[in-house]
Amino acid sequence: MNNYSLIISNPHDSGPSLKIDLLNVKKAAMIIRAVNHKLRQQILKLIDDHGKITVTELYVKLRLEQSVASQHLAILRKAGFVNTTRDGKFIYYSVNVDRMKDLHKFVEQLLN
Repeated sequence: MNNYSLIISNPHDSGPSLKIDLLNVKKAAMIIRAVNHKLRQQILKLIDDHGKITVTELYVKLRLEQSVASQHLAILRKAGFVNTTRDGKFIYYSVNVDRMKDLHKFVEQLLN
């Protein structure tokens, strides 16, 4: 085993060993953590309720500092849960429904 993979052999199966890419596991955990946060869940719900929203509208409605709202939006954007579109000087955030569907499927598969 190196720092980036975990190789598991199956004594009941004569097939090849299972190689787990630990960097991908770490990335997946970060994606799940992005949505497993109360404030980010509130942000996603607010964006979903409005369809699209600017960071200014978001921090005013949630009574946050602008920097806090921006930081949490950046985490959600990096994880792919929100999309951005520019309209003049405004950047609008919307929920990436396809990504949320992917998360839902992944969690369902993991738990079943």
